[in-house]
Amino acid sequence: MHRNESAEDYLETILILSKCRPVVRSVDIAEEMGFKKPSVSVAMKNLREKNHITVTKEGFIYLTPSGKEIAEMIYERHELLTKWLVKLGVDEKIAAEDACRIEHDISKESFEAIKNHIKI
Repeated sequence: MHRNESAEDYLETILILSKCRPVVRSVDIAEEMGFKKPSVSVAMKNLREKNHITVTKEGFIYLTPSGKEIAEMIYERHELLTKWLVKLGVDEKIAAEDACRIEHDISKESFEAIKNHIKI
């Protein structure tokens, strides 16, 4: 997938919501991300066209294998980077915000090196 921070954020949000809800709908994503439903609908259309999600006739959203792979990669980066920054003394809220920016831009090689170097 071409690097698209917005798409990655949507996929990560769907993954997170699917861990605590039986089904995920556009309204759930809009509420979680603080976006308006029309914006989420456009994003879901784009993700569907890229085969990263499927949407049932009832409006339930599911990650496809490719969508889940991207979402899990971003989620792992977010969690590890947040914990690492907190361990370095950064305020938890700031650490989460910074991790959200870093998680999209860091190379796989650099992330793996950090992951192998730090013990959290």
